[in-house]
Parts: sequence; structure tokens; C-alpha cells
Amino acid sequence: MLKSKVFDMAGNEVGEIELNEAIFGVEPNTVVMHEVVKNYLANQRQGTQSTLTRAEVRGGGMNPWRQKGTGRARQGSIRAPQWTHGGIALGPKPRSYRYTLNKKVKRLALYSALSSKVLENQLTVIDSIQFNAPKTKDFVKFLDAVKVNGKALVVTANADKNTYLSGRNIPGVKTTMAATLNVYDLLKYDNLIVDKASLAAIEEVFA
Repeated sequence: MLKSKVFDMAGNEVGEIELNEAIFGVEPNTVVMHEVVKNYLANQRQGTQSTLTRAEVRGGGMNPWRQKGTGRARQGSIRAPQWTHGGIALGPKPRSYRYTLNKKVKRLALYSALSSKVLENQLTVIDSIQFNAPKTKDFVKFLDAVKVNGKALVVTANADKNTYLSGRNIPGVKTTMAATLNVYDLLKYDNLIVDKASLAAIEEVFA
């Protein structure tokens, strides 16, 4: 039976909670996690890069010199790729880098990332994450109390404005919701901080 200690926001241990072994107790598959991260980053690309071909560069409508008798190689346009300020041959054009992966692959990668946090003791479960007002100082105090060092991903069950505003100015800290959890963020941040409500939401959404 897989269990984790539960702390309050002051860093005091207040109990234990049972983790779903199907989500938090699988053997991490690094190959699948790598594929999903590649897919995530590819899907973030805008693909708006563009270069001008010889047909799109302004000018170059007439031959720079006559075809024969000059001793030089024949040239059809000063906008050909071999000319300075000419068009680009085979340059990038706007395109979509988006591609899809099998749902089972993405689900396995998420389970692997969550399980790796448990194996490496980087999962911290909080009884309830709640801030009365958006104060960065309170958020830093909370992180210090639960002994979190390094980058931290703080997960809440629902959108919490005070939590978001309190943590957004802290370098290396990101707040997100359980429903939008992804493998890239789990691997990017060293520590995963969840409250009991978000833990239940993760099990409900991804089980």
C-alpha cells in the first residue's frame, strides 16, 4: 500500500493519505516521457518563420547583362539565390509542427512522471492550500515551512486567484490546476506540491 505524509501549511505533519498505485506506483518509463515532452514542445511552436524565394524578392526583372559575349556566366536575375540580396533557396515557410500521440502513451508518461516524484521523495501533500490574500511573502513562508528547495510546481484542485498571484513572482515556482497537469511541467520542476483536493482531482481526471 502506497502512502504519503500529509502536512499543513505551517509544515506540521497532520496525517497520512493513501496514493493510487495505478497512478503513483508504476515503474517510470523514460522513453515514453521523452516522447511526450517532445510532442508538447513541438505543439507549442508557432511555425511562423518565413523566408522570401526568388519569386518574392522585389526587383530582378531583367537580366543583369546580355546572354552572350561578355565572358561571364549567364545570369537570368539578380534575385537568384547565388546573388547577394537574392531569394533563399529551400528556406523555411510557415508550417504547423503539431502532431498527436496515442492517448495511452500520454497517460503512461503522466503516470511515470508522477511515480518518479514519489520514488525520488519529491512529492509533498498539503492538507489544504489556501491564501487569504495575494501575498508573495506568505507563499515564500509556506515553501520554507514545508522544506521545499529548488523549483516547485504547486497544484490546486481549482483556479485559485490568491494562490496564483502569491506565487507568480517567485523564480522557479509555478501554480497550476490538477486538470491541466502535464508531463513537461512535472519533469521541469524538482518538487511537486499538491493538496488533498487536487490529489483527488488528479485521480479522478487521470485514473
